[in-house]
This record gives sequence, C-alpha cells and structure tokens, in this order.
Amino acid sequence: MEDQAMLEKMKELIVNYVDVNPDDITEDSRFVEDLGFNSYDFMSLLGELENEFDVTVDESDAIDIHTVGEAVKYLEELKK
Repeated sequence: MEDQAMLEKMKELIVNYVDVNPDDITEDSRFVEDLGFNSYDFMSLLGELENEFDVTVDESDAIDIHTVGEAVKYLEELKK
C-alpha cells in the first residue's frame, strides 16, 4: 500500500478514537499532544491497525511511535 493511502486509512481509524477533523490530521500530528490520545486509545488503535493491515506490532516498537507519520512508516516497514 502506498504511503498516502495508508495515511488516509489511518485518519479514518483515528477519528473513531478522538474528536478531531480528519483534514486536521497530518503526518506531523502527535497522537497524545495534538490528537488527544491516551495510552489505552493508542493501544486499541494499534490493535485495529494490526487487523486492518495484517501485521503484528511489537509493543517495544510502539513506544517509539509518537506521530502519525512515524506510525505510517512503521506499518510500511512491517508490510515489506
């Protein structure tokens, strides 16, 4: 999947967890500081991403993901 398509899918999933306009979400948006995620929401989102993209997210890697762009890049790596 190409980065832009994955970013759009990520936006669709993010708005299920936090009250934010998808048009306001960028690759630089930080999950906690900008989008208002708490750790439970973030882990739930990761679970949904695993199902959506048929990948397994390593929790030790997840703690290093702070922005939407980092999440997209990480998922792209897992898909390879």
